Amino acid sequence: MNLDSIYKGWTYLIVGVVLAGTLGCSDFLKEEDPSNLTPESFYTIPDHAEAALASVYADMRFFGNDGGIFSSTWQLLEAPTGTSTTETAQNSDLNNLYGLIYDGRTQHVINWWNGLYKVIAQANLVLDRVPAITPMDEAQKRKILGEARFLRAWAYFYAVRLWGNIPLITAPQTASSEDFRPSPAPQEQVYDLIVEDLIAAEAAGMPWMDHSGRVSMAAVKSQLAKVYLTMAGFPLNRGNQYYQLAANKSLEVIEYANGNPGSINLYPNYGDLHNENNGNRLEHLFMIQYNVIVAGNPMNNMFPNFKPVTFQGPSGTGSTVPTIEFYNSYEAGDRRTVNQEGFFYTSYYTNGSGDPFDLGAPYIFKHFNRAALGTFGVPGNRANNLNVPLIRFAEVLLMYAEAQNEVGGPNALAHESLKRIRDRARLATPSLGEFTTDTFREAVWRERWHELCYEQITWFDMIRLRKVYNELTNGFDNFVGHVNLSSNQPLRNMHLLMPFPLPEMQNNPNLTPQNPDYP
Repeated sequence: MNLDSIYKGWTYLIVGVVLAGTLGCSDFLKEEDPSNLTPESFYTIPDHAEAALASVYADMRFFGNDGGIFSSTWQLLEAPTGTSTTETAQNSDLNNLYGLIYDGRTQHVINWWNGLYKVIAQANLVLDRVPAITPMDEAQKRKILGEARFLRAWAYFYAVRLWGNIPLITAPQTASSEDFRPSPAPQEQVYDLIVEDLIAAEAAGMPWMDHSGRVSMAAVKSQLAKVYLTMAGFPLNRGNQYYQLAANKSLEVIEYANGNPGSINLYPNYGDLHNENNGNRLEHLFMIQYNVIVAGNPMNNMFPNFKPVTFQGPSGTGSTVPTIEFYNSYEAGDRRTVNQEGFFYTSYYTNGSGDPFDLGAPYIFKHFNRAALGTFGVPGNRANNLNVPLIRFAEVLLMYAEAQNEVGGPNALAHESLKRIRDRARLATPSLGEFTTDTFREAVWRERWHELCYEQITWFDMIRLRKVYNELTNGFDNFVGHVNLSSNQPLRNMHLLMPFPLPEMQNNPNLTPQNPDYP
């Protein structure tokens, strides 16, 4: 069963449980209807476990929630990178993100906190209640618990990278809970839980790939590699031991892919990456699921501002568009910059399917759904069911290349992993012998910037590396002092962490102190 249909089928059931809990003490009903679900009667059969897990997956879609006029929550991870700018400038919070003057009142910061902790809370419920369900097939129970632990780890991994020391909540809470207003825990403890959860998920009996969109073995191992790679760098600085762990874990995925190229592989064409029929397949190891019946793809803020590139005519917000400097930083001949073939487009078709017209600038094509929005001579079907990619096999290849290089310099497989990314872009790659550890390191970093752009990954690379790609020099600057060309503003030490949301600090007086240099 596709995960979208699971989301839809169980949303109403979860809502029913909440309502039952709210109205249960009313004297209005003198008799209890045995068919009504209550908090006490839920989590009693396997279907309840599946429903609860589906609600955790559904809550991941906070990613695309409203960030105010012409903006979405996900833009928190794009605007500060300097690789994009805005054509609208009508959202003050988004403008502050671009200008690096955001604070704890910024809506995107608040949305990320609320969204991540809701995923954590829902996952904690599953992990607390499902073990007691009986009778239940043990393999089904183990898999559900493994998925819940992956999703909790997924949320905490974002949170700890955004805010550093954060509340560590591992059990359901109520207003009477002793730790209802928790203090931040050291980020080392948060990472310990993330690794523990992912190792448990790894042993939960998941298939290598799951086309329904549920967590797979490939997703777990890849996420573990990402965590280890992050722990090797700033701020934990665990070094070579963790680079080796990252290399080992990403190697497991690569070796499986090499033995099963029809299951995990790079797509031959970049257009395959944003074909909704390819969701949860081949290169897409983990995605947030979208379906217009529940929620459509949330990347519409990448459309040009009031230019008729879709069936909607002159519309779009243009609130995340590439800077010309970043677009020009790709090597000559890079297939990723080819109009409508790679990650960008410079012309399109009137109202999505009519006469060609020039856009006057490059825009992001990476999340453009031709089937829904239209292509030459073929009107769009208006149902933008494109998923949002979170982990691609391309990233796994680059993680292995980077981690292996840090451990012992580039080896043949690290070189081949880099070369596969560049081969698809139709770029020549120097031979292994032409690289040193230092030059290979920067070559991999450049590919991460150019291959993984606009997938909400670049900001975290900047944080863990304390380095930022300089589009004009093709080299790397120190994070602190680098000037974002999108705003001509320098990154400061304070930007290594996001501010705690002000409403959360007001609700929880133990959420102190505020992260450095924020009001």
